Amino acid sequence: MIDDYSHGGVRGAIVKPATAQLRCVSGPLESPIEINGCEIPNRLYRAPLLECAGEDEDAVDRLIEELHPAADAGAGLIFQGAAPVRPETGRVAPNMTSFADPAFVEDLAPLPAAIHDAGGRVFVQLAHGGIRTLETWHAEYRRANPDLQQLAVSELPWPLKLAARVGPLEYDLHVLSTAEVYDLAADFGAAAENAIEAGYDGIHLSGANMGIIQQFLSPFYNHRTDEFGGSLAARTRFLEVVHDEIRARVGDDVPLVTKVPAETAAPRFVRRSLSLADGVEIARRLDEIGFDALAPVRVSTFWDMSLIRGEYPDRAWTDEQFQSGYDAVFDSAVYRRLVPILNRLQARRFSREPAWNEEFCAAVREAVSVPVLAEGGIRERDQMDRLLAEGAADLLGMGRPFYAEPRIAARILDATTEANPRAVCESCNNCTVPQVTGAPGICRTPAVLRERGELARRGAYERRPDRTDDTESGQ
Repeated sequence: MIDDYSHGGVRGAIVKPATAQLRCVSGPLESPIEINGCEIPNRLYRAPLLECAGEDEDAVDRLIEELHPAADAGAGLIFQGAAPVRPETGRVAPNMTSFADPAFVEDLAPLPAAIHDAGGRVFVQLAHGGIRTLETWHAEYRRANPDLQQLAVSELPWPLKLAARVGPLEYDLHVLSTAEVYDLAADFGAAAENAIEAGYDGIHLSGANMGIIQQFLSPFYNHRTDEFGGSLAARTRFLEVVHDEIRARVGDDVPLVTKVPAETAAPRFVRRSLSLADGVEIARRLDEIGFDALAPVRVSTFWDMSLIRGEYPDRAWTDEQFQSGYDAVFDSAVYRRLVPILNRLQARRFSREPAWNEEFCAAVREAVSVPVLAEGGIRERDQMDRLLAEGAADLLGMGRPFYAEPRIAARILDATTEANPRAVCESCNNCTVPQVTGAPGICRTPAVLRERGELARRGAYERRPDRTDDTESGQ
């Protein structure tokens, strides 16, 4: 049995049954599920990450090399992460792959074709960083692009003004007019059209991680007085306009997913932020607007280790191969020493925590009629089975474990040869910090790599035929 959450129709004409009528009992991890008519062969997905594939003619080969192993090993859904919707602004890391140029995106068509050949589905995550972009924190990029301004929802909050005075951040804001907000939403629509034309199966919006969508939603950032500011409903308006732009360009039968933030990790000095209840209400509104699936995540109001909870990445900060890249980012010996210290303090605050979005996901799932995606600290099969059985989510994702084990899906989905298969990823973050220099997201921790090698020698990453026991029917 396939859980089908399709609703179709245009916004304003959608007729949806009550949640209790539409909601189906979650099936096991191996069971298929549909998102707006797109059949996902199982409920395990590769969460969106920074691919850092760039925009040259070899970008598609790098993307295939990074993403195809997950599908080939059996992951039902692959999210290609954080593709900027504009050709220049909005990049939160070097070497990102923009989806603004239709000719370039057309050349990426071999990627979805390869994912499809492996039996998987692939959605692209569209993004704009707003005030979290390279021109804010990357000194060398700022010098090379002196005319770029950060697109801002409102004037800068006072903590960031202070950080700009005493720290490595620099701001030259352009606060969006009402007309320019619509223009930005149209760029999301155009990028979505480019993706679907190239063969991608669906669209995922980067609605959290301090990108511009979260900046619209958050009372910490959004002090607008037009239709996009004020009440929670008004702050959700930007996502509604983006939804309408995408639907106008690609139709109603293309799956549209977004992250939904709750700023529960915000520091105490932040007086106005998105509560868990706010996040649930945003999710409910997005369900009514016509989004097809939602990924609730608990984050901060800042770009901090609430996004990548885990250990302090000592190896990443001391590895000689990245030092020139860090120097280009910080452009100051003082900042170069200060940022790792702050990173160490953040690691103590945001230690590893299993399934840290579980409570939020479960609350959203009770409030909406569309599939809920859970990610963040999900690492082992027994945990996944419990989350599905208890109704916390409908699909389960992992991010950094796919850096450590590109074919981890084969281990997780075949629980017959290994009792409670668990990711070897240690959440040490040695994969993520070098990405500020444009380095690819790969595991660099020797102990983890040795364990992966041993598992490979034992054949743990070989994809076995689909099981035909009773779990297929979801019973």
